[in-house]
Amino acid sequence: MYMRKFITELKGKTVMTNDGQILGMIENFLLDTKTGALQNVLVIPAEDVEPRLFKTDPQGRLILPFSEMKAVRDVVVMNIA
Repeated sequence: MYMRKFITELKGKTVMTNDGQILGMIENFLLDTKTGALQNVLVIPAEDVEPRLFKTDPQGRLILPFSEMKAVRDVVVMNIA
């Protein structure tokens, strides 16, 4: 199911995996400047998340692919293979 959301509605939301593990909180987004397409979401990791298991930026934020996310009310669910 496709759902339209404004980026400002997603900032600050909790991100969790399909199986319920909380990854952290959405802080910002990375987009392709040529196409304007959202590519990645920057997530401040939760305390119990091991950042080394994920791609991170220099500030230690998790870099998660936007294409694997779906918003579910107040939580954003991340499909992690």
